[in-house]
Amino acid sequence: QVQLVESGGGLVQAGGSLRLSCAASGRAVSTYTMGWFRQAPGKEREFVGIITRGANTYYTDSVVGRFTISRDNAKNTVALQMDGLKPEDTAAYYCAAKSDHVYSASPRNYDYWGQGTQVTVSS
Repeated sequence: QVQLVESGGGLVQAGGSLRLSCAASGRAVSTYTMGWFRQAPGKEREFVGIITRGANTYYTDSVVGRFTISRDNAKNTVALQMDGLKPEDTAAYYCAAKSDHVYSASPRNYDYWGQGTQVTVSS
């Protein structure tokens, strides 16, 4: 089984950038569909984007053109590059893994989760 640890969150002004990293251990991230999700206080956990085992990426409409997911197989990490951040991006961000290769935007279909890292965007 895989263990996931996110890092890179912080406080940034609107329009700024952050790069989140999801470090995996135990198994290779390339053997999973890797998802990024976020959750703001009082709201449900929502889909941000995924990278498939074939390294294809998909994003929710609100982050298209601003966020980029990438995978570094040598480091066994998945990154979420966030540019042009907006206050509405403020949330705890989580990486997650699912064992199959079927696309899913639902957090209920993911098997393994990191602890989360907080991103706060000020206006």
